[in-house]
Amino acid sequence: MPIGGAALDVSGIVGQLMTIEQRPIAALNKKEAAYQAKISAYGGISGALSGFQTAVQDLSKPDKFKTIKATSSEPAALTTQASDKASTGTHTIAVTALAQAQKLVGAGKTSDTANIGTGAASKITFDFGNISGGTFDTETGTYKDSAFTSNAQGIKTITIDASNNTLQGIRDSINAAKLGIKASIINDGSDYPYTLTLSPENIGSSNSIKISVTGDDEIADLLAHDPAATQNLTQTVAAQNSSINVDGVTVSKASNTIAEVIPGVTMDLLKITDKPVTITIANDGSIITSAVQGFVKSFNDLNKTLQDLSAYNPATKQGAILQGDSTVRLLQSQIRAILNTPISNTGGSITTLSQIGVTIQKDGAMALDTSKLDAAIKNNPTDVASLFTTIGKSSNSNISYSSAMPNTNAGSYPVKVTQMATHGTLSSREELESLIIDEGDNDQLNVTINGVSSSVELAAGQYSFDGLANEIQAKINGAEKLVAAGITVSVKHGESGMIITSNAYGSKSTVEASGSAALNLFGKNPERTTGLDVAGTINGTEAKGSAQMLTSKDGVASGIKVNINGGAVGERGQLNYSQGYAHKLNTLISAVLAKDGQIESKKHGLNSSIKDVANRRDKVEQGLPLQEARFRKQYSTLETTLSNMSKTSNYLSQQLSNLPRPY
Repeated sequence: MPIGGAALDVSGIVGQLMTIEQRPIAALNKKEAAYQAKISAYGGISGALSGFQTAVQDLSKPDKFKTIKATSSEPAALTTQASDKASTGTHTIAVTALAQAQKLVGAGKTSDTANIGTGAASKITFDFGNISGGTFDTETGTYKDSAFTSNAQGIKTITIDASNNTLQGIRDSINAAKLGIKASIINDGSDYPYTLTLSPENIGSSNSIKISVTGDDEIADLLAHDPAATQNLTQTVAAQNSSINVDGVTVSKASNTIAEVIPGVTMDLLKITDKPVTITIANDGSIITSAVQGFVKSFNDLNKTLQDLSAYNPATKQGAILQGDSTVRLLQSQIRAILNTPISNTGGSITTLSQIGVTIQKDGAMALDTSKLDAAIKNNPTDVASLFTTIGKSSNSNISYSSAMPNTNAGSYPVKVTQMATHGTLSSREELESLIIDEGDNDQLNVTINGVSSSVELAAGQYSFDGLANEIQAKINGAEKLVAAGITVSVKHGESGMIITSNAYGSKSTVEASGSAALNLFGKNPERTTGLDVAGTINGTEAKGSAQMLTSKDGVASGIKVNINGGAVGERGQLNYSQGYAHKLNTLISAVLAKDGQIESKKHGLNSSIKDVANRRDKVEQGLPLQEARFRKQYSTLETTLSNMSKTSNYLSQQLSNLPRPY
């Protein structure tokens, strides 16, 4: 039979075969898309966990559960805040005076840039203290027959010379030295318009200024000011304490912010009152209610995300992208385990969420019974707070909880103090040689306090014991290096001589002195005492002492820090340390979201699978051109063969048709 017909459609045949060859790529693309979808789903879980973590971190702060609120009947005159230490009740307050800073004004000058004096170096010394006795002349702005007593909080010194002996230079030098004084220049438009004004930054009657000048007479004529002697500055405003009457008791303070007059209450005085102000201190459960409601909402947001990503829809018979996922199931199980476990060592009666009206429903969502919560807040606000926050409660009033490590175990731990923290001191073993300080003779005192050294110069003069102690304390506390380091001392005259005490506690608390004044003050063989760190045990294990801080080093209580604020050596009661739900959930979420946590590990595995899919797809894609070439070669050869066969068939047919026919 002849072979004939149209030529083969090689391109069409090869195209169809290549479509079949590409099916593995489509399968790999589908698998990759599924992996990507899971990574996106895990990203959604991470976002939901982060949102929930933000909420629980906020709840872990004790301030979130503040239950005491103080209100003022006249907030324009007096505002108030209360801590949980405040007792409920009402108080009547009358504000009779506001604390204010002293203001001093110098003599007017025709120019604020003209030189004052010869430019010879002048030492300007500033001291702060109280003005007492005598009278004040409002016309001259000066005191008569008054006394000035230093507050011994620090004497400050600057130098005025040819580089800064103008009003502007003096102003800028005072401000740059950060003496605690604000200097300004006022132009009043008169014939001598430029006036230097000085005002201490701290208000209150104990912060009046005394200024001593040695050197140029013109600088002294401008600035020297001693309320008990020469006064070259005019006082326009007197330093003054605030004065209030609290329930019939008069109280004076060197501030307009008054704390602890009423325990746990802070008052900000704004103006003098013309009628009594009533402060009402009451429990305010709305703050806790709001915090718990926020916790419930943030939990439900997380729960919905987890369910949406892992649920099965029976109507559509479709499962969510993470249906049956072990990571989601484990996370849900871990959260439920935390919420279903009572909080231990709170020291209170409330240990479970159900006791405050928070329950988990069948669908996994959290519900809140506000009436039950309100009752719990009313009866036990501190216990409600302990359900969420990390709290340390000591049975001893002189021991306060400071902090703990994330891995510290909750528990009730006995505290024992074997050594109290002490101050470093330097004291004389013999009486003072002299109460007279002579310039250039016995006025230089070099001190090293807590390892920081500085030199001071005592003012010349004849002193009383207390007066000299105040001078020493004021000069040391005003030394620039010590002020920068936050170091202060207390100085007093003891039974045998002067005693300098570092106000810091612990083994770093030391006092050393040398210089021409030291021999007079402390003798040839002074007694030096280095401070001691507190020592003791927490939960029966030796703790590390640093100043007044005792830190547990070993065992289940490791990481707990407590301040030993007073008392004596011996057994000091128990510290109850509890970790609330917010702390536990925050710890869990941090672990889950960590680089080596459940979510990132899962995403890492999926990314590895995607990389593997890409490699397999690349191999398939790389082989397709070769396969297509093989197909084309095969079918092109077939087409040629068929064409040749067709030609042969046609030839044979032609030859056969030419054969003679038989009769």
